[in-house]
Amino acid sequence: MKKSLLLFCTPLVIAACACIPSLSMAQKKAAPSTSGPQAPVHVGSVTLNLGLGVGDEYHDHYYKQPMGTKAAVEWGLWHAGPGTITLGGEIGASFSNGYYNDYRTNTIIVAMRSAWHYGWKVKGLDTYAGFSAGPGFHNYYNQHHSEYDGHDTFLFVGGFIGASYFVTPHFGFNSEAGFDITNFQLGIIFKLK
Repeated sequence: MKKSLLLFCTPLVIAACACIPSLSMAQKKAAPSTSGPQAPVHVGSVTLNLGLGVGDEYHDHYYKQPMGTKAAVEWGLWHAGPGTITLGGEIGASFSNGYYNDYRTNTIIVAMRSAWHYGWKVKGLDTYAGFSAGPGFHNYYNQHHSEYDGHDTFLFVGGFIGASYFVTPHFGFNSEAGFDITNFQLGIIFKLK
């Protein structure tokens, strides 16, 4: 069941990510979101954020608090009230060691994400909330006991809130929290367009 779900979801994620640039180009040029002229994320914008923080504990195989990392790219596609809806993708992982050095566990997730962004009419500030979904690949192993080795594939669904502050028109700092690839992360963000 899990493998068939993964085989079904993976092509959809890849196809959607391949179509996103053409969708954003197809949008006619519009003024920035009505949240103010300073809103960093608006229809037509493209952002990339990179973060590091506390990973999520998948399947309770983690013996220590996991470390997590994530990269996400989003395209501003539609106006929604005073904000902007984005669509994009993310990839990331959570890693943990056991109390003994012979145990390791990690989870890698490739997901689509969508969020609603709002700038609060504060220059450089972007706040957002959204959700993500995609396939996850979980591995755990004990170097000395093969009965503790395992590999799982699962469908991941998550939610997050975040904030970015751009110190220049194209670079800023980002924080994100929720039930996603990471539970909490700090990082940097680039406005590519």
